[in-house]
Amino acid sequence: MRIAIDAMGGDNAPKEIIAGAAKAIQHFPDLHITLIGHEEQIKQHLQSSERVDIIHTEEVIEATDEPVRAVRRKKNASMVLMANEVKEGRADACISAGNTGALMTAGLFVVGRIEGIERPALAPTLPTLDGKGFLMLDVGANVDAKPTHLLQYAIMGAIYAEKVRGITNPRVGLLNVGTEDKKGNDLTKQTFQLLKEANLNFAGNVESRDLLNGVADVVVTDGFTGNIALKTIEGTALSIFSMLKAELTSSFKSKMAAAVLKPQLKGLKSKMDYSEYGGAGLFGLKAPVIKAHGSSDATAVFNAVKQAVNMVEQQVPQTIKAAIEKFQIETV
Repeated sequence: MRIAIDAMGGDNAPKEIIAGAAKAIQHFPDLHITLIGHEEQIKQHLQSSERVDIIHTEEVIEATDEPVRAVRRKKNASMVLMANEVKEGRADACISAGNTGALMTAGLFVVGRIEGIERPALAPTLPTLDGKGFLMLDVGANVDAKPTHLLQYAIMGAIYAEKVRGITNPRVGLLNVGTEDKKGNDLTKQTFQLLKEANLNFAGNVESRDLLNGVADVVVTDGFTGNIALKTIEGTALSIFSMLKAELTSSFKSKMAAAVLKPQLKGLKSKMDYSEYGGAGLFGLKAPVIKAHGSSDATAVFNAVKQAVNMVEQQVPQTIKAAIEKFQIETV
């Protein structure tokens, strides 16, 4: 299996990207990785070239670049060349921690959309209190959505939850302002009916306050709402840990208590870190495209590679394609 990685994308590139890739090479004996980026900088951090290829380029899509314009004009950017490796069949999947909008654009116009999928969806796996996690989509690929888009998100999410996360008959929830069947706006009301009639384990409407309690294995929403929910969860978690740190270092007694509780606090932080689940998959494309968090360290990159490997092995894009084709036939 071959995976292409944008070595120059993200806040900690290329050092942490390369360290994560090296860890993946050690973990997966049949894995080959192609690193795309500045060759000299990559080699500074690459301890072994075993099963690792480098494609040299000095062009990079920056975080401040306008996504569509950058992908069209920077043909030799590391992210664009990475996506092209998948398009040309030289890689089975690709990963970048760079500009999210640019990666979505490269995924859509270079890797290509599965026929029948109207809109791809960006889908991270987020933590829950029981440690199982849940998949949420869309979290920003499309700020506007139609009921049919959300139905496709649900189908894709259920397939991923079952094939990659190993959840039998995953529960699908619709993010809404209340749990009652008639709640919401036109989008959620129409989507509710579509999900109810689909061949899915539909758990009904779910509220944002219940997400971390594991109310569903897959939660679908439009990209505008999903992105707000995602960043609220992120921000709340960071704020709580900041407040805990401030309180536990405010006096000698609290510092002593913190020393005793350090292993538990470290475990709690790891439990609530969604990078432990990998990156956010861009579902609906012909091959796995993974968006790693912009601040990814080596562990997060390794988990993103592990996620991509699982998606390739379980043939997630092919399964989504077959499911969409079957659904279209049944509804004609």
